[in-house]
Amino acid sequence: MRKRTFRFAAAAAAGALALGLLAACGSDDDDSDSSGGGSGSSDKSVAIPIAAGWDEDIAISYLWKHVLEEDGYDVSVETLDIGPAFAGVAGGDFDLFFDTWLPTTHADYWKQYKDQVEDLGVWYDQATLNIAVPDYVDAETIGDLKGMEDEFGGVITGIDPGAGLTRVTKDDAMPEYGLDDYTLKTSSTAAMLAALQKAIDAKDPIVVTLWHPHWAYSAFPIKDLEDPEGAMGGAEKIHSIASQDFADSNSEVTDAVSDFKMDDETLADLEKVVLQEHKDDPEAGVEAWVKDNQDFVDDML
Repeated sequence: MRKRTFRFAAAAAAGALALGLLAACGSDDDDSDSSGGGSGSSDKSVAIPIAAGWDEDIAISYLWKHVLEEDGYDVSVETLDIGPAFAGVAGGDFDLFFDTWLPTTHADYWKQYKDQVEDLGVWYDQATLNIAVPDYVDAETIGDLKGMEDEFGGVITGIDPGAGLTRVTKDDAMPEYGLDDYTLKTSSTAAMLAALQKAIDAKDPIVVTLWHPHWAYSAFPIKDLEDPEGAMGGAEKIHSIASQDFADSNSEVTDAVSDFKMDDETLADLEKVVLQEHKDDPEAGVEAWVKDNQDFVDDML
């Protein structure tokens, strides 16, 4: 998971990246089941961007790909950083995006693009940004990290530098709790998870930035540090959005997406099957999950 890549890029950078989206949408590489970019018409084609490293988006996007294809739609997916994903939907190069975190994580993107997309509503309402440690670490709150710099080598292991989680940790939580002697080490969600796995295998202390929903909470013995000052923000809601042209021309799909909801238990199970048990083939993971959850899937459309 989400992430996880990935969470926040400067709006200016997102705008610049958007210039290359049309060419990117035509890619025939392995990351794209490409049949053309955003349609904006009722020709039964749907283009979905997947936010790189945002695990809940990977699982949900491939689930909707499966459901829509079963209903006769031609669905293409393409993995992008979060900025180009927003820009692509706003510009009509993509049709649906399932991972808009509001009101905090994607606030900058929402401010820039909200008048150019259709908000299809909330499908998950307990999304949180967190700082986490293994459960054997003697810390319970973010504030407890102050004075423990030597134990952690003065490092908080983060995800990608453009992520909203990175921004909130660096600009809000670290100053709020006086963590001036720590460095937030950024790279990618995959690198963070690899460092977490390595530390836990060795029973070493580590601090990471993480978020709910994420399969890591069921895979590793970790705990969120309490945030009494609310520096990481409250629970957020994950919205689905659509391009305006697609929403105008494909009400059957957008109505179904608007009605879609998923709870913690169901999402955790979906992520586990898709991202852990079938991590190299998310479509196979979805097919396996659907076999045990056919009633849920039938209700999606």
